[in-house]
Amino acid sequence: MNEELRLAFAHPVERAEATDERRNLLDRISLRDHVLEVEIGAFQLERGVTQKVRFNIVVEVAPLTEPVDDDVDRILSYDRVSEAITSALASERLNLLETLAERVADLVLREPQAIRVFVRIEKLDRGSGALGVEIVRAKVDAQIAAQKVHETLHPRVVYLTNMQIANRELPTVIDGLAADPMPLLICVGPPDEFAPQSAAALAQRRIDLLAIEQNAWVLAGHDLRCIVVETRTELDWAMKHGQISIWAPSKIVLDSIDGLDVGPWDGLALAAWFAGQVGAAELLLYCDEAVVSPVEVRRGTWPDLLP
Repeated sequence: MNEELRLAFAHPVERAEATDERRNLLDRISLRDHVLEVEIGAFQLERGVTQKVRFNIVVEVAPLTEPVDDDVDRILSYDRVSEAITSALASERLNLLETLAERVADLVLREPQAIRVFVRIEKLDRGSGALGVEIVRAKVDAQIAAQKVHETLHPRVVYLTNMQIANRELPTVIDGLAADPMPLLICVGPPDEFAPQSAAALAQRRIDLLAIEQNAWVLAGHDLRCIVVETRTELDWAMKHGQISIWAPSKIVLDSIDGLDVGPWDGLALAAWFAGQVGAAELLLYCDEAVVSPVEVRRGTWPDLLP
């Protein structure tokens, strides 16, 4: 086995030592073989269950220029590394180890002392061996990512009822909404027809969410400028390119781990929850019902949308 291949499977500590162009001038702290029970994975059989996931993390830090004096505030604590894992897992349910690794690396590199981080994450229950990913990120990567966060756009979220979706004036209404330079995100509720019923609560939740997505596609069929999106990545791209988006809620709702207790048939409350999730600049509810929203709400009626 040549040296390059050997290092590819070596522990992150050895990888760090071998790739340090400054001849080991950097100090390192490590978290080895940290195993947690995590719900993660893109396959259906990985939903609703946990699996053992192992973390190995090495952080390169600049040597202290002053005595440590046995003061924990002068160093990068191991707790900060384990807390980065906890925070990354707490934000939402993830499908990919790659996403989790990126988020852990970003959180670690926000620490002032951190210069470079090696993150290896492995699933231990998906076969006879360990299936995993390893990434290396440096402070400059984190700074670029932070700049992108600051550039995040905040959409105007508009909730349309079924009556409004069917209104023949809909294209004119969307013309008026699209005239505003603020990114436009449209939310809809379920159709008026009852969805099929299941005795299994999880199955029913999916059926109800899919009913909303069907309604989203109905709206998209009425106006081809409206594109159905289901992920934050799709939404971010749409906002940056001036695309009008309609939210298909299944993926984001099912991946949420913040204790969402909004039922899929409560379309208004679900739209209000999502407006908070995406940092909406405002939520416009053109309907008769009242709703408590985590963002600014301006209620109106259908004619208010007309130019």
